[in-house]
Amino acid sequence: MTIRLAVRTSALVLCTTLAASLALPAQAAGIDGVLPKAETAPLFDDEAGGNANADDPAIWRDAADPDRSLVIATAKQGGLRVYDLDARQVQSIPAPAGPDADDKPGRFNNVDLVQGLRLGGARADVAVVSDRGNDRLRIYRIDRNKPGGPLTDVTDPAARPVFSADQAEINEQKTAYGLATWTDRTTGRSYALVSRRNRTRIALLELIATPAGTVDYRQVRTLDLPSSFRLPDGTSWTPCAEPDELPQVEGMVVDPADGTLYAGQEDVGIWRIDAGLTGTPTLIDKVREYGVPGAYDERTEECTPGADPGFGGKHLTADVEGLTLVTEPDGDGYLLSSSQGDDTFVAYDRERDEDNEYEDAFRVTAASARLDGSEVCDGAAALNAPLGRRYPNGLLVVQDGEETPGDGDREATGFKFVDLGKVLDALD
Repeated sequence: MTIRLAVRTSALVLCTTLAASLALPAQAAGIDGVLPKAETAPLFDDEAGGNANADDPAIWRDAADPDRSLVIATAKQGGLRVYDLDARQVQSIPAPAGPDADDKPGRFNNVDLVQGLRLGGARADVAVVSDRGNDRLRIYRIDRNKPGGPLTDVTDPAARPVFSADQAEINEQKTAYGLATWTDRTTGRSYALVSRRNRTRIALLELIATPAGTVDYRQVRTLDLPSSFRLPDGTSWTPCAEPDELPQVEGMVVDPADGTLYAGQEDVGIWRIDAGLTGTPTLIDKVREYGVPGAYDERTEECTPGADPGFGGKHLTADVEGLTLVTEPDGDGYLLSSSQGDDTFVAYDRERDEDNEYEDAFRVTAASARLDGSEVCDGAAALNAPLGRRYPNGLLVVQDGEETPGDGDREATGFKFVDLGKVLDALD
């Protein structure tokens, strides 16, 4: 079932290049900085580096021995990387190839976790990954003590494409992109919510364990967010983008307490949606560039912005990227969003009855000449639980889109590990 929304209350923004062309707000320079404690080795998106590009992390806590907890992160065409709490790599999993040499190769985009999935007659924690290249989900069982690495592929061989009808459509790459997992506390069933690249669609997929000990999935329903809107001055606004591209969603997270999905439509803002994809979504905040018209230039492949009509938000600078939750037992906490255009992280009240109001913002800044901060961040993950001696106050992991590798001019990305207690101090 597909649900289409009326397009009356919101609007889309331009392509990412527009964000860089607008002046950053004066208050952005005055927000608090938080220092990272560690960083992963740089990843290089070139042939020598295996076309690896850091994107999205997830934090798995080893309940038996929190010091042995893991960070599982996507590296796009470079597959998956698994790190310990010292940011040292403990496993690398390549993305699968396409069916034929001329088909698109696997490309791992986002990752999230499911705890206690019944698998092979026992409960297991799994990592769920969106494979943009093959338009599929990939599922990996987590076993910290397994020889050869803690992750084992348990994707069912019969798993079908998430959005595409055939391989020709997969090769067009309007495929599985952003991802968040959700376990319905009422039914115990586990799901993945998956967005479609260059489209506004989000799909709800139920994860299904098979008798063979693998994991398959089935589509329950989809929802299409708006791609154009009516602005407060009565005009209609459509995004500036390349031909046949719509404003996509990538960063997503589900609040496990009440089944609320928060979805970042990159050039628009943050939507609050029932994780079952029922009801009417609410736009809880907009990017500053919201409502700015633009014209796409095919020669330069960029958007030329028009005059700002003043309909934008005050806290987010496009793109809206990695969304994550800092949860507290009493239901309080924060929704964190990467404001990619100004290298900040914006915090909102987690509680819906507070209407997810804006709380504060912070940056991850350089701790030393060798340990830099986070810029143009794509993905983020937070866990507010003790993680052994290294992170007794919890952990925030953020992608760094402009890593400083220290070995020439190669462009690099990576992940920064931040003491979550320091983040909460900055927000308080």
